[in-house]
Amino acid sequence: MKNVLLLVHDDAGQEARLQGALDLTRALSGHLHCVDVTPLPLVADTIWGAAAGTVLYDESEREERNLARLRERLAGEDVPWTCEALRGDFTSCLMGAVRTADLVVLNRALAGMPNPDMRTVAGNLLAQGDMLVLAVPEDCRGLDAAGPALVAWDGSRAAMDTVRRAVPLLALARSVTLFQAGDLPDDAVTAAEAATYLARHGIKPEVEIAKAAGTPADQIAAAAERIGARYCVMGAYGHSRLREAVFGGVTQKMLGTAGLPLLLGH
Repeated sequence: MKNVLLLVHDDAGQEARLQGALDLTRALSGHLHCVDVTPLPLVADTIWGAAAGTVLYDESEREERNLARLRERLAGEDVPWTCEALRGDFTSCLMGAVRTADLVVLNRALAGMPNPDMRTVAGNLLAQGDMLVLAVPEDCRGLDAAGPALVAWDGSRAAMDTVRRAVPLLALARSVTLFQAGDLPDDAVTAAEAATYLARHGIKPEVEIAKAAGTPADQIAAAAERIGARYCVMGAYGHSRLREAVFGGVTQKMLGTAGLPLLLGH
């Protein structure tokens, strides 16, 4: 987990993404690659062509200034970095860039902002790509890689694959809790098996199986608060189609309301 990709865009969540990406890259001794995306205007016919050109020009000017400010800031940071500017749809631009990335940093959601729709971008990337997504709240001001970590465990292949790829980060945590909300299907990977896997990587998690009332998302959030978790690792799971899973159930609620960074995979 050395190649960290950061979405750069002049929006309310950029500072949170930047701080999380810097902390993550620094902790992993990795490389930060910043991709500044200028979205194309939705109107492009002959009637609206001139207006669309003006919108694109204004947006491009704003993003050029934004990227220049970012480069100035990164010059004073102690991480290796590169930047590139792309134009087009957020997901399409990021999909081209993440082919050599281990992880991409996004927001879990942006309140009151239809563009970029972070939950849609995260869902599309998880459905189409093969990387982890770190989704941070827009008021997040960093990632404490050495702090307690929570793994939301449901016994699925998605959860196990995510844990495998998250080992380099989990190895830095002061403590790791494997939290299972309720019973698992008979064919699931048990929390004990997952704990044994982590132990063989030098990580000795606490296993907690909750049977209390409440939705899994509520129980996960409560467990994270109780142990003081600095981030939560979880697989994007639920229905047969991954993109539907990201927009439904536990993952959707966590992306909408979680107060801590989420490390998602499939």
